[in-house]
Amino acid sequence: MSVEIPAALLSPLALALFGLCIGSFLNVVIHRLPLMLERQWKRDSADLLGLPDPGRDEPPLGLAMPASRCPACGHQIRWFENIPVVSWLALRGRCSSCSTRISARYPLIEVLTGALFAATGWRLGAEPSTILWCLFVATLVALAGIDWDTTLLPDDLTLPLLWAGLAGAALGWTHTPLTASLWGAIAGYLSLWSVYWLFKLTTGKEGMGYGDFKLLAALGAWLGWQMILPIVLASSVIGAVVGIGLKLTGGLREGRYVPFGPFLAGAGLAVMLVGAPTTLEWLGWA
Repeated sequence: MSVEIPAALLSPLALALFGLCIGSFLNVVIHRLPLMLERQWKRDSADLLGLPDPGRDEPPLGLAMPASRCPACGHQIRWFENIPVVSWLALRGRCSSCSTRISARYPLIEVLTGALFAATGWRLGAEPSTILWCLFVATLVALAGIDWDTTLLPDDLTLPLLWAGLAGAALGWTHTPLTASLWGAIAGYLSLWSVYWLFKLTTGKEGMGYGDFKLLAALGAWLGWQMILPIVLASSVIGAVVGIGLKLTGGLREGRYVPFGPFLAGAGLAVMLVGAPTTLEWLGWA
């Protein structure tokens, strides 16, 4: 990328602060995007059936509007109550109006995003392309959070991530060769698609959703086809360990399933931060 950005703005510290702010926004995305999609699906279904709009009496809902409110008492969150991490600590994790507990997941998402942005800056250096990889990081954090909550991997995020990876490779911004990116997208999609159909034909059940195929295709587009197998292996092992742990502790949700998307996203982030050469060397494939 030929855009000139001051190196100080791309330092790990600056990116960490930026990541905290982006993490605050990702909390909104994780919570609201599934609700927005559900409303749209209901409207589409009603339109096909010739029924009245089921959401005509509901207030508008978007990522920017309405302003954030306490779900318990409706208190509108003021700007100084919405400072990443700091406000949660100052409020001691409770609403300033009704004292309802605020989930610790909100500051954790902010800290996680800030840490990943800083790690990305440390790993890639003060280059404009680092901003693009931070976008990659933020999208994966949002997808992991949404999938964990709802078992959905929205096309609104997976498909733009896929096309951004291919476009970034074509323009030389991600430093992944276009051929490796294209074959990564193909291999990522077809590998899980094949596992899905093999499992369904042998058991009659669906072991994963199509969103997982698209997410792995997007990871392949960004990281190259060589990283598909390491990502699948790492996500499968970690997912199995977490699943067994939840089963032993009674933490499995209704239906006794664990979404695969968060582990794919986590493995993709790990491979990005470690780097392809080191990953292949660890596996003995270098």
